[in-house]
Amino acid sequence: MSTVQSLSYIVTQVQSLESWRHYAEEVLGMMTSVAADGMLRIKMDERPFRILVQEGAEDVYVTSGWEMANEDDFNAMLERLDAHSIAYELGDRELCAARGVQAIASLADPAGNRHELSWGHVSDCQPFVSPQGVPRFITGDMGLGHTVLPAPNFDECAAFYRDVLGFRNSDIFNFRPEPSAAPTRIHFMHCGNARHHSLAIAEYDVPSKCIHMMVEVENMTEVGRAHDRREAHGVPLSATLGQHLNDKMTSFYMKTPSGFDLEYGWGGLEIDRENHTVFEFNRVSVWGHDFSVGQQGETE
Repeated sequence: MSTVQSLSYIVTQVQSLESWRHYAEEVLGMMTSVAADGMLRIKMDERPFRILVQEGAEDVYVTSGWEMANEDDFNAMLERLDAHSIAYELGDRELCAARGVQAIASLADPAGNRHELSWGHVSDCQPFVSPQGVPRFITGDMGLGHTVLPAPNFDECAAFYRDVLGFRNSDIFNFRPEPSAAPTRIHFMHCGNARHHSLAIAEYDVPSKCIHMMVEVENMTEVGRAHDRREAHGVPLSATLGQHLNDKMTSFYMKTPSGFDLEYGWGGLEIDRENHTVFEFNRVSVWGHDFSVGQQGETE
């Protein structure tokens, strides 16, 4: 069946657009601009934007934007939503223009996480030139990176992503904050590209409505340079440098102005969707990734 192709963009909200502009340019090394609609557009590759920031009363993650490969796949997905009695709203011309797509459908998962499905992104053929000299971010067909969303009603959410949107498990983690505690499930899920996971869902809720998002650079030097910039600009560290066991990503975590975390990494595993073997792992990282520095107890 047709599936989501990649994580195309995310939409977030913050009380001050300036906080995200500074963070994106000075720490992440991305380009920014303010659109006619007043939203901050953050550019990290050849596309006009990958992160959209709106100003509002709360600092919160708003929407995950998922790209379908073409119009036929988009329409097939709408038929599947209808078949599963999933409510959605087709975007008007104004929303399509704001997102730079041919068509868009807005919906929510069983936990209330908002999503936008679209096809046919608009390209302006403008190059990415990082203000911090980052050569490039790993995007292309693999999309923006990945997002990790709260799913306290876990079974319903897992079924929605698997049976409706077409995600497949890459691997699973049963997180135990204490050895005797009941496990908290986290599933890492891939879609229509080679990235190890474009989505993960975790069996708990967070006020920011996102546990973290991830962006990937092409070498370890750029991870280190970003770590230095984070420190220079006083951005709180959420987890120390380390390498994950499942997707092999070497990364660190830091806070975003919207309250959720951002993983900045290198060396993520790419998989063959048709021949990937799902497994369960029992520790987050091969080395490093001390989450106690952020006093949040959240995992990959």
